[in-house]
Amino acid sequence: MADSFRPLPARPAPVATEGLLPWLRRNLFSNWQSTLVTVLMVAAVFYVLPGLAQWGLLRAVFGADADACQAARGAGACWGVVTEKWRVIIFGRYPFEQQWRPEIATVLMVAAVMASCIRWFWKPWLVLMWAAVLAAFFTLMGGGVFGLTPVRTDLWGGLPLTVMLATLSIFLAFPLAVVVALGRRSRLPAIRTACIIYIELIRGVPLISVLFMASFMFPLFMPQGMTIDVLVRVLVGITLFAAAYMAEIVRGGLQAIPKGQIEAAETLGLSYWQTQRKIVLPQALAMVVPSMMNNFISIFKDTSLVTIVSLYELTGALSLALNSDVEWRPFKIEAYLFITAIYFLFCFAMSRYSLWVEKQVSVSRTR
Repeated sequence: MADSFRPLPARPAPVATEGLLPWLRRNLFSNWQSTLVTVLMVAAVFYVLPGLAQWGLLRAVFGADADACQAARGAGACWGVVTEKWRVIIFGRYPFEQQWRPEIATVLMVAAVMASCIRWFWKPWLVLMWAAVLAAFFTLMGGGVFGLTPVRTDLWGGLPLTVMLATLSIFLAFPLAVVVALGRRSRLPAIRTACIIYIELIRGVPLISVLFMASFMFPLFMPQGMTIDVLVRVLVGITLFAAAYMAEIVRGGLQAIPKGQIEAAETLGLSYWQTQRKIVLPQALAMVVPSMMNNFISIFKDTSLVTIVSLYELTGALSLALNSDVEWRPFKIEAYLFITAIYFLFCFAMSRYSLWVEKQVSVSRTR
């Protein structure tokens, strides 16, 4: 008797893994503990949100009216302090009539940073673009050429100073950190000892001490009549401090590379630098992307410490704007929330870019 055809029972449809509901199920309601925490947090948000909305929006004063802010004090926010003082907060002591210059300079540098994060711009001419952006930035900020009024560096401040210090210190610290990390693992005792002393010495003191030494103590050791601009000294201090911490991050990635890969490279006849450039460093740096980005974010926030050497970046410019004006001084909370939003915007963008880089690296590993 011939076998009769027996169809297999239909299998259930595959579970959707993309979309809003799968994301909620995976991230917020994956088990009963996660569900409980989610419910509690949502309840807390709905408990706090009405009062926050009343204070920050419904009863808030948005106009630059100090009397209205005093009348609403305790019941509503005074965003009028931002309306009144935003130029001082953003640009610090930079001459009022020349503030279009730091505005353009900051836009150029932020645009260059954003372009550097896009793969399409990873071309040899990116270096030339950065050279042009830096030349334009310091020309606009300093003046003295092309008919621009000269502005001393001690008058630079606010967001332009924060962006410049963070960007340049990150770019300068990264290659220095790689060299120091390689030097700490060197087989030459002199190089290894020098790198260890540098790392431990810098990491053993707070950044405030480094800035204080760079600003006040270093000039005492300079020859008579010779001086270096305080902005340059501060930039060097932040760079050296950031490089010491970043070197240890890179060293952790280097130690994670199996020794067999280095031995295989030596067997193939690759030189030390060829091995590092083609085999070791690409893998090591890919492993420490989250830690490096965390260090970058820390550098961006640590620029607020330059206030102690009379350079008024974003946080210092806020204090400068309010401490000298008794009328608006009571509304510091609203002003600090304003610069908090600026810091959060930059730091959140860096963290999201870090996640994108991690995703690209993970894709390359699975190929």
